[in-house]
Amino acid sequence: MTTISSYSPPGRLTDLSDFGRKAWDVFVSDNVDFAIKGPDPGQVLHDGPRSQFYNLTKTDTAADARTATVSWTAFPRILKVHSTSDTQRWKKAEASRKAQDEYCEWSVTRKDGKITRATFTCESPEYWDVLAKTSPETVLRLYRRFISPDVQESDLFVNGVYDRSNKWNNTTTQGAMHLIQKNNTLAAEIELAAAATIRRVIDGTELTAEQELVKCSDYGQAERNSDPHIGGSVNALARQKASISLTDPVGLYFDGLSTEGWVAPDGSDPQSYWTYERGDTEHRVRAVYEVPASKNFTVGDITINGRPIEYGAQIADFVTIKLTAVACRFGRSTTEPQTACKQVATTELARPEHAFVASAFSAYGYLGTAPERALRPTRNA
Repeated sequence: MTTISSYSPPGRLTDLSDFGRKAWDVFVSDNVDFAIKGPDPGQVLHDGPRSQFYNLTKTDTAADARTATVSWTAFPRILKVHSTSDTQRWKKAEASRKAQDEYCEWSVTRKDGKITRATFTCESPEYWDVLAKTSPETVLRLYRRFISPDVQESDLFVNGVYDRSNKWNNTTTQGAMHLIQKNNTLAAEIELAAAATIRRVIDGTELTAEQELVKCSDYGQAERNSDPHIGGSVNALARQKASISLTDPVGLYFDGLSTEGWVAPDGSDPQSYWTYERGDTEHRVRAVYEVPASKNFTVGDITINGRPIEYGAQIADFVTIKLTAVACRFGRSTTEPQTACKQVATTELARPEHAFVASAFSAYGYLGTAPERALRPTRNA
């Protein structure tokens, strides 16, 4: 097999211009390269090399390749662990998008206090940064289509710069266009996957359990559903001495919705009210739960295990998110395990994610105006 020519947009979305697609490729590729390199060993000990992680555009995927899909529940496990009742955790999750940290965020619409629509997204904020930089008119069009026809350009851009947490995308009631919680980024996904390829042998015993790996390698929050499970699954491949990467298109996607225990008032299938609005068949990034207007009931009339849906968080309990890794060259890695846990020797200087976005434009000579005329590649794309 060969390398891919470029990284595709998440969900294989078609919003980007030619220039935007090239910028996106650079953004993802640079993130992958930075994750492979890892932190400066003078600042962080035992966190490299990450030579089992590879860039799909620079290293071939061998013929023995196989993929591994990792999925987890969208409801924030941290809230579940630190709450005393279901109602309490649902209210916490619904109070702020900042609490929705499993790479899935949502917003609900109500009428007379009853939920009529719940919108879920797992789109990365970085994708929207690139889209806003290269096709700002498309950003406005998409907001008006999926959020509200009342959205104005001035609502989304401040002094010409896109505001991720604009008023149409920063609450659990006004709409959810893409992820905004600080940990829900594509850069975080890539870094986590790369760090998880490091095998750990402590006191002569190789670590294999999800919790001991996430704590030793410090690549995420141990109390989340996502981070320990992603890391443990990737590390299981690393222990087979394989080369590992994230499949193209790199991103977080909906795995599905389970409606076991759900009942609609008219006996119809509750699953039928779950629809996807963005992304291709295998890479869904936007979903909506809504009962058609032709029915004489709403989402709030549907019950889950006998209880009416009062919060979008109740739906999130049954939503799963996924990512897919690819592994090849099994048994051929010569990378030695680390024999100690990650240790920060000095103040760790992480590269800000906006620097990655900036590099995506500078790589193509973007001057800030007329991006379509600035297609002057300085690298393969």
